[in-house]
Amino acid sequence: PLATVASRSTVLLVEDEAPVRSFAARAREIPWHRALDADSGEAALELLQDPSLRPDVFVSDVIMPGLDGPGWVAQIRDRFPDTPIVFMSGYAEDSRIAAQAELGQAVFIGKPFSLAEFTSIVNEQLRKLTEAA
Repeated sequence: PLATVASRSTVLLVEDEAPVRSFAARAREIPWHRALDADSGEAALELLQDPSLRPDVFVSDVIMPGLDGPGWVAQIRDRFPDTPIVFMSGYAEDSRIAAQAELGQAVFIGKPFSLAEFTSIVNEQLRKLTEAA
Protein backbone atom coordinates (compact mmCIF):
# COMPACT_ATOMS: atom_id res chain seq x y z
CA PRO A 1 0.00 0.00 0.00
CA LEU A 2 2.70 2.55 0.91
CA ALA A 3 4.68 1.88 -2.24
CA THR A 4 1.67 2.46 -4.48
CA VAL A 5 0.97 6.02 -3.34
CA ALA A 6 3.65 7.71 -5.36
CA SER A 7 6.51 5.73 -6.82
CA ARG A 8 9.38 8.20 -6.92
CA SER A 9 8.38 11.03 -4.69
CA THR A 10 10.99 13.47 -3.45
CA VAL A 11 10.85 14.83 0.10
CA LEU A 12 12.91 17.86 1.09
CA LEU A 13 13.68 17.65 4.82
CA VAL A 14 14.84 20.89 6.46
CA GLU A 15 15.98 20.46 10.06
CA ASP A 16 18.84 22.09 11.98
CA GLU A 17 19.25 19.25 14.52
CA ALA A 18 21.33 16.40 13.11
CA PRO A 19 19.73 13.67 15.28
CA VAL A 20 16.23 14.60 14.07
CA ARG A 21 17.46 14.81 10.47
CA SER A 22 19.02 11.38 10.67
CA PHE A 23 15.94 9.91 12.40
CA ALA A 24 13.58 11.27 9.75
CA ALA A 25 16.00 10.27 7.00
CA ARG A 26 15.46 6.65 8.04
CA ALA A 27 12.26 7.00 6.04
CA ARG A 28 14.60 6.69 3.05
CA GLU A 29 14.39 2.96 3.66
CA ILE A 30 10.81 3.20 2.42
CA PRO A 31 10.81 2.56 -1.31
CA TRP A 32 8.37 5.28 -2.30
CA HIS A 33 10.62 8.29 -2.03
CA ARG A 34 14.02 9.80 -1.83
CA ALA A 35 14.83 12.40 0.78
CA LEU A 36 16.98 15.46 0.35
CA ASP A 37 18.37 17.06 3.51
CA ALA A 38 19.10 20.68 4.35
CA ASP A 39 20.34 21.82 7.76
CA SER A 40 18.85 25.32 7.52
CA GLY A 41 16.30 27.43 5.67
CA GLU A 42 19.17 29.06 3.79
CA ALA A 43 20.51 25.64 2.71
CA ALA A 44 17.01 24.67 1.51
CA LEU A 45 16.80 27.81 -0.64
CA GLU A 46 20.25 27.06 -2.05
CA LEU A 47 19.21 23.50 -2.96
CA LEU A 48 16.05 24.80 -4.62
CA GLN A 49 18.05 27.05 -6.94
CA ASP A 50 18.46 23.92 -9.05
CA PRO A 51 15.55 24.26 -11.53
CA SER A 52 15.43 20.49 -12.09
CA LEU A 53 14.63 19.88 -8.41
CA ARG A 54 10.87 19.59 -7.83
CA PRO A 55 10.19 18.16 -4.35
CA ASP A 56 6.77 16.58 -3.87
CA VAL A 57 6.64 17.45 -0.16
CA PHE A 58 8.51 19.91 2.05
CA VAL A 59 9.16 18.81 5.66
CA SER A 60 10.58 21.57 7.83
CA ASP A 61 11.25 22.40 11.43
CA VAL A 62 9.40 25.58 12.43
CA ILE A 63 12.11 27.21 14.59
CA MET A 64 15.71 27.18 13.31
CA PRO A 65 18.63 29.59 13.61
CA GLY A 66 18.57 32.11 10.78
CA LEU A 67 15.65 31.58 8.43
CA ASP A 68 12.81 29.69 10.13
CA GLY A 69 10.51 27.16 8.46
CA PRO A 70 7.67 29.51 7.47
CA GLY A 71 10.28 32.09 6.38
CA TRP A 72 12.10 29.91 3.83
CA VAL A 73 8.87 28.33 2.57
CA ALA A 74 7.33 31.79 1.99
CA GLN A 75 10.29 32.66 -0.25
CA ILE A 76 9.69 29.70 -2.60
CA ARG A 77 5.90 29.48 -2.36
CA ASP A 78 5.27 31.26 -5.66
CA ARG A 79 7.44 28.66 -7.43
CA PHE A 80 5.85 25.70 -5.61
CA PRO A 81 2.28 26.89 -4.91
CA ASP A 82 0.74 23.44 -4.48
CA THR A 83 3.58 21.53 -2.83
CA PRO A 84 2.38 20.18 0.53
CA ILE A 85 4.30 21.23 3.64
CA VAL A 86 4.77 19.35 6.90
CA PHE A 87 5.96 21.62 9.70
CA MET A 88 7.42 19.95 12.78
CA SER A 89 8.28 21.27 16.22
CA GLY A 90 8.68 20.21 19.81
CA TYR A 91 6.57 23.18 20.92
CA ALA A 92 2.80 23.08 20.52
CA GLU A 93 2.59 26.87 20.13
CA ASP A 94 4.67 26.57 16.96
CA SER A 95 1.69 24.92 15.29
CA ARG A 96 -0.07 28.29 15.56
CA ILE A 97 2.96 30.08 14.06
CA ALA A 98 2.97 27.61 11.18
CA ALA A 99 -0.80 27.97 10.68
CA GLN A 100 -0.61 31.77 10.75
CA ALA A 101 1.99 31.72 7.99
CA GLU A 102 -0.95 31.13 5.61
CA LEU A 103 1.14 28.98 3.33
CA GLY A 104 -1.68 26.67 2.31
CA GLN A 105 -1.33 22.90 2.15
CA ALA A 106 0.55 22.94 5.48
CA VAL A 107 0.10 20.40 8.27
CA PHE A 108 1.86 20.12 11.63
CA ILE A 109 3.49 17.21 13.47
CA GLY A 110 4.70 17.56 17.04
CA LYS A 111 8.08 16.24 18.17
CA PRO A 112 8.86 13.69 19.33
CA PHE A 113 7.20 11.51 16.70
CA SER A 114 7.70 7.92 15.69
CA LEU A 115 9.00 6.88 12.31
CA ALA A 116 5.54 5.41 11.63
CA GLU A 117 3.86 8.77 12.44
CA PHE A 118 6.34 10.63 10.26
CA THR A 119 5.88 8.21 7.36
CA SER A 120 2.11 8.35 7.73
CA ILE A 121 1.88 12.16 7.63
CA VAL A 122 4.25 12.43 4.65
CA ASN A 123 2.32 9.66 2.88
CA GLU A 124 -0.96 11.48 3.53
CA GLN A 125 0.43 14.65 1.93
CA LEU A 126 1.61 12.65 -1.10
CA ARG A 127 -1.84 11.07 -1.36
CA LYS A 128 -3.49 14.52 -1.39
CA LEU A 129 -1.07 15.57 -4.10
CA THR A 130 -1.86 12.57 -6.32
CA GLU A 131 -5.61 12.99 -5.74
CA ALA A 132 -5.41 16.63 -6.79
CA ALA A 133 -3.51 15.79 -9.98
